[in-house]
Amino acid sequence: MSDFIFRISPNIVLGPYTVSRLGTQVSEWGNRFMVIMDPILSEAKTSEKILQSLADRKIDCFVFSELTEGSSSKTIERALSLAKEGHVHGIICCGGEKALNIGRAVAAYYNEVHPFYSFVDGALPNTNPLPCFCVPTTYRTPFVFTSEIPITDARSHQLKFLKVQNSVCKLLLVDPNLTLSLTDNQKSTLQIELMGMAIEAYLSQKANFFSDTFVEKGLQIISYAIDGSPSLDITTPEEVLLAEAGSMISMATSSSSLGMGSLLALTIYSRYKINKSLVAAILLPYALEDVAKYKVAQLDKIAHMLRVCGDEITGEDAAKALIEYVRQKIAMANLPTRLKDLKLTIEQLSLAIEDVSQVDLVHNLPRSMTTDDLFDFIKVAF
Repeated sequence: MSDFIFRISPNIVLGPYTVSRLGTQVSEWGNRFMVIMDPILSEAKTSEKILQSLADRKIDCFVFSELTEGSSSKTIERALSLAKEGHVHGIICCGGEKALNIGRAVAAYYNEVHPFYSFVDGALPNTNPLPCFCVPTTYRTPFVFTSEIPITDARSHQLKFLKVQNSVCKLLLVDPNLTLSLTDNQKSTLQIELMGMAIEAYLSQKANFFSDTFVEKGLQIISYAIDGSPSLDITTPEEVLLAEAGSMISMATSSSSLGMGSLLALTIYSRYKINKSLVAAILLPYALEDVAKYKVAQLDKIAHMLRVCGDEITGEDAAKALIEYVRQKIAMANLPTRLKDLKLTIEQLSLAIEDVSQVDLVHNLPRSMTTDDLFDFIKVAF
């Protein structure tokens, strides 16, 4: 077992209406900020609450919401240029993963003098970052607790991981009320993706006692959120349960690792801009079938954590019950069940597989997998 080193960075504030105190949280770091805002928040009128919290504390800010290309190097370069022109004291990013990825990247490289693409190509930053404050509007933030940022290289449409300072993000402010604007379809897709992230962290070669503890509790809370509490003592609203589970599982993945489904979802999104959560949800039952060939005991434990079968069902039967449970959730949400339903060709997917093989995280999968192994897996899910 490798040495376990525990750090809490960023600090976490989690609870309903905490976004109303955002201005107080950031005021000690300056009075002029760039706010990277998912445009969906404006449509849902949520952006007004966020900006009002800053205005009430007399904090000056300007909004960047040009996120149509996602967290691509082109978008980050544009946002970085505007931040430097604005001479900001920090970055506030509000939205899903793309807003958080862009915000952290801008904060990390703000004081650098080298061209941004030198960092896309692997250079490391050597200056202090601006403080960054992340306000997620989805249940998961797997990379906020790491020194990596997944982005799309606009030159090649390949997935790249930027290396950034550990101290970039100062605060993760999780307000469950911000997830209420999600559609039922989005909620279902995110819930399945979150389960998949937890299972990947649990089965990874990098799993440890810390990540296992957070996964086990996180899966229990997900079960309460999705299928109801086993007792009347737990009356916590669904959105709060999912925010709690998402934070715990995100910390678990940072201590352990994401797995094959998440990595393929990232590379497919980078190549073809197909919703990452949807791809991850489609791949989850196929990934579980693959893992069931050699990690039945772990799937048995996960099945009972999620309460998908009784105590009398164990081993392969419990693993099968878990796989069937995930498929039922996908069917109930009326989600696609195969990659070909996304209008992808096997030739397109082969490029995404090649991209996965170049990512360091591939070495943390539950078993060693070659490009051929990944292609065989994709063919089954196709």
